[in-house]
Amino acid sequence: MPPSDPLLEGFRRFQQQYFDASTDLFGQLRHGQHPVTLVIACCDSRVHPASLTGSAPGEMFVVRNVANLVPPCSPDNQHASVAAALEFAVLNLQVARIIVMGHAGCGGIRALMQRSTPSDSALSRWLDIAAPARDQVWRRHAAEDEATRLRRCEQAGILVSLNNLLTYPWLADRIRQGRLTLDGWYFDLNDGALWGLDAPSGQFQPLVCPLGG
Repeated sequence: MPPSDPLLEGFRRFQQQYFDASTDLFGQLRHGQHPVTLVIACCDSRVHPASLTGSAPGEMFVVRNVANLVPPCSPDNQHASVAAALEFAVLNLQVARIIVMGHAGCGGIRALMQRSTPSDSALSRWLDIAAPARDQVWRRHAAEDEATRLRRCEQAGILVSLNNLLTYPWLADRIRQGRLTLDGWYFDLNDGALWGLDAPSGQFQPLVCPLGG
């Protein structure tokens, strides 16, 4: 007998949880999706927005990419994949909230800070979106240790993405109309805490403290 595939076993558990006759969630979802929240998160395997928030299928529309970046609005659609997902979530699904979720230990931000990728690579060109965050950290905090600079850049990258969201006119209009809100979250996977951006101060404040904290 061939060894069991853990992914197939996981799917069977998923099937039992959501397709059981008594809890047939997909009986409703097969007719369409109506998520309230769009989460823009890193594709890091340790950062899973639905698991982190206890969200069931259908509750959250998720866009994941290296370093949870949002490119600025561009007429030539240089980064069309993210722009298309934003457009679909906001204009078609009419989400009411967008959360940009960064995290501690981000390999993309580390590569950005260390300039460790070839300048002509796809990854380097993508990470250049967050170059303003890197430059700000080096300008203001060059004397700090590397771990502190990385954390600052991870959080500053969230701010870059939030600001870039405002460059999409149809998205900014919905914010002005009170139909859409933006949040910046930072998951500290070192201690399991969740931090949120306080917009007036531009600083991250604890939303959920570590266990026992």
